[in-house]
Amino acid sequence: MKFSNIIIGTMRWGVWGADHSAKGVQELVETSLEEGFSTFDHADLYGNYTTEKLFGDAFSEMKIKREEVQFISKCGIQMPCENRSYGIKSYNYSRDHILKSVDQSLENLQTDYLDLLLLHRPSPLMNPEEIAESFAILREQKKVRHFGVSNFSVSQYELINDAFPLITNQVEISVNKVDAFYNGTLDQLMLKKLRPMAWSVMGDYFTEKSAQNIRLKTVIKDLCIKYETEENQLLLAFLFAHPARIIPVIGTSKSKTIKEFRGSLTIEMEAEDWFRILEASQGREVD
Repeated sequence: MKFSNIIIGTMRWGVWGADHSAKGVQELVETSLEEGFSTFDHADLYGNYTTEKLFGDAFSEMKIKREEVQFISKCGIQMPCENRSYGIKSYNYSRDHILKSVDQSLENLQTDYLDLLLLHRPSPLMNPEEIAESFAILREQKKVRHFGVSNFSVSQYELINDAFPLITNQVEISVNKVDAFYNGTLDQLMLKKLRPMAWSVMGDYFTEKSAQNIRLKTVIKDLCIKYETEENQLLLAFLFAHPARIIPVIGTSKSKTIKEFRGSLTIEMEAEDWFRILEASQGREVD
């Protein structure tokens, strides 16, 4: 499965963020493709279950061949809102729910297939055999080409992977959140020769004035001078420097920022600088 080196996240394109019109979505898609980013990340619940349709309506009016882009979506979270009458926020990985969720995503995105379906978050009640059966049906029907998970631990990944082969785990990784470097998540995928995906790749670096971010900014601003780059580009370069070949999912809703992120692909960060950032993040030198 081929994805672009940077995946474009759509979560903030609708009512959960910029509330773009169809024209605004089309501009973001065009900019993404111009910069070489052809993979778009969705989830059924984004925008209170409305953002997939916003994207699908806009994309359907563009003269872009479906095979030139990749669509990712997620399912499994049942979130009460004005568009869903669930009694409580919960997870559902029953066969019927997975199949219906995919059919709804295909209808919303106006496509015949998803390139990748992710289980959005692990559930204490998930049954690997039932999930595997659902995946097998979707693959047989050619509605989904590949399958993965999101926010799963190493053991949770193996629980599902043992029943049906997965190709990725999309987890939170950033200069603020470095757990995946130590908890086995990246090691596991490297052993399987699979590429992890990372969400919230900017962390709270630009939004919180924490002690951690004060340390990080001191280091990163000096490194920006050294590498002649911008802070957001360096934050991505930190992930690209890891041998797991992390694919970041960027959550911006601005064309300008999408263009800026392309610069992160050419930064060759030295190992000592990578550890300077890690040390600033953790507030201590490595053991």
